[in-house]
Amino acid sequence: MTQTTKTAVVTGAGSGIGRAVALELAASGWSLALAGRRREALEETAALAGPADVVCVTADVAAPDEVSALFAAAVDRFGRLDLLFNNAGTFGPGGVPLDELSYEAWRHVVDTNLNGAFLCAQAAFRQFKAQDPQGGRIINNGSISAHVPRPHSVAYTATKHAMTGLTKSLSLDGRPYRIAASQIDIGNAATDMTSRMQSGILQANGELAPEPVMDVADVARQVRFMAELPLEANVQFATVLATNMPYIGRG
Repeated sequence: MTQTTKTAVVTGAGSGIGRAVALELAASGWSLALAGRRREALEETAALAGPADVVCVTADVAAPDEVSALFAAAVDRFGRLDLLFNNAGTFGPGGVPLDELSYEAWRHVVDTNLNGAFLCAQAAFRQFKAQDPQGGRIINNGSISAHVPRPHSVAYTATKHAMTGLTKSLSLDGRPYRIAASQIDIGNAATDMTSRMQSGILQANGELAPEPVMDVADVARQVRFMAELPLEANVQFATVLATNMPYIGRG
């Protein structure tokens, strides 16, 4: 089988980092299955992608049946899969102290960020293992919070630390099947989710302070670089952040 077009599933593709990565891949000739909970937002991303071959699939990544349907739709449309950008996620309720965080809020973040990432990775792994030629790549969206927390971020931080373990296990278990797995840890990309960074966000010393952000397109270019490596090479972990954000020396 000779393949001329690469194919990808991008979750959380209706906005932010997911949309930026989808557009970067589309501009480079990739075919895309765009996944998210809001059909209208996905269709906006598809329209921005221009002539690229795109299918939009409404899916909640925390729902096993919907994840299965997403990957079935992608394979039905494109015949195979080369990449999963495992991006869908939520920060949860901001600014809530740990002792006041409801179990429901904790569970929602864990279901989306961790269980959803696992379900999508598992579905991609199955497809990569079964297809001919065998293999593919998974890029997990981690976070600076996979390294250090922000105040009042226990659910988000715990899931992003767990994402690192997921990435390492996928890398190890994927070796026999030409499956590469990697993680991109992003700090302060300018999206709706990070809009409060520029007006002032709680620091480790208890003060509120604005933080610099970077263009989300810079993240997208790094994801494309990782995605287009041959499967014999892998960027295991990449950290892309606003140069002057308080990460190095945080606290």
